[in-house]
Amino acid sequence: MRALVQRADGASVSIHGEVVGAFEGPGLVVFVGVTHSDDSSLAQRLANKVWGARLFDRNRLPAVCVPPAGPAELSASDLGLPLLVISQFTLYANTGKGRRPTWDAAAPRAVAEPLVDRFVEALREAGAKVETGRFGADMQVRLTNDGPITVLFEV
Repeated sequence: MRALVQRADGASVSIHGEVVGAFEGPGLVVFVGVTHSDDSSLAQRLANKVWGARLFDRNRLPAVCVPPAGPAELSASDLGLPLLVISQFTLYANTGKGRRPTWDAAAPRAVAEPLVDRFVEALREAGAKVETGRFGADMQVRLTNDGPITVLFEV
């Protein structure tokens, strides 16, 4: 499994003009891709990595968000920040030949959808407030990348 994570200062996802998930202020936008060999244990591991990743600098956050003591770099879990999770099979694009990517490494819906759901469930079990898009839908994602910080996690 892969997660492309962007630190954001606000984000939303819309389907046919209707906002189905959003957050304001600091948080993470997480694009999740699944390949054929992935399983629920990998979804759990990836959720733990993303939720615990220290991607926030205490000196760049509003004072109301930051605990009074602790490390200079903080995670979304340290701060209780929201996440917006979007399934994205294109994270497994093969661009090695020609000009047209192939998607052979991306898992089919029957494999991928339950694992994306498990990823979201694992985040929520850990205490995260998670907004989501809709699997397989034509979505419009808006975000303000803060930093910019974009990190690829893989398990």
